[in-house]
Amino acid sequence: MKIAVCGKGGVGKTFIAGSLAGYFSSAGRPVIAIDADSSPNLAPNLGLSHEEASRIVPVAENSELIRMKTGTDYSGVMRLSFTVDDIIGRYGVPTPSGANLLVMGTVKAMGAGCACPAHSVIKALMRHLVVERDEVVILDMEAGIEHLGRGTAGHVDVLLAVTDANRKSLEIAATICRLAKGSDIRTIGLVANRVTGAQQEQAIRAFAEAHDLPVLGLVPFDQQVADAGVTGEAVDPSASGAVQAIEGLAKSLENTHAR
Repeated sequence: MKIAVCGKGGVGKTFIAGSLAGYFSSAGRPVIAIDADSSPNLAPNLGLSHEEASRIVPVAENSELIRMKTGTDYSGVMRLSFTVDDIIGRYGVPTPSGANLLVMGTVKAMGAGCACPAHSVIKALMRHLVVERDEVVILDMEAGIEHLGRGTAGHVDVLLAVTDANRKSLEIAATICRLAKGSDIRTIGLVANRVTGAQQEQAIRAFAEAHDLPVLGLVPFDQQVADAGVTGEAVDPSASGAVQAIEGLAKSLENTHAR
């Protein structure tokens, strides 16, 4: 199962992506977690320290890897055909959550359709991970909707548009779902995060109904999670209502996409 986690910046999509990866790993499933955000921060949510996370070289910035895959003996000429299946084993980072982490990084080039070497490697690797691998793949996508325009998430099984009760967050989540409906993604819907009570839940459900969107999950506000964001300490899953709600979402997705 391949799951893309999207949404406006600051709504908690990285926490949800990390919690999903942790659940599937604890259930005995091999998991690859992909940090495809331009401001990568998935590593701490998978149990790595900030020092360990700072040592990870994103794929797009790994000059040795890019040269190995696309370099030729001719100046200015790039190899267009190369394999990427070895990248996971060589550059994937094991994490305490059980998931292997790949940080994609940002391609520093003009234009979304550039044919630069780093972009070519990222594009081929993302397709390999989503289309050709059998593991559970969790993609923490870039904030906003640009990734849908580039087709990055176009081949996943599930697209989760994370939102909170803020109207702007809801509108961006609705736009993400609307754009995704033209793809082959089987399951598309909202995940409401940091829901503080019945009033917020009612507002989110009313918005979803007005826009013909399913609410796939409701994650309550959790003080432990909020505190962990300040202290950097790990969240105790057994004592976290938010983590338990995300695990319920994961089980529901498992049942829907059981093979």
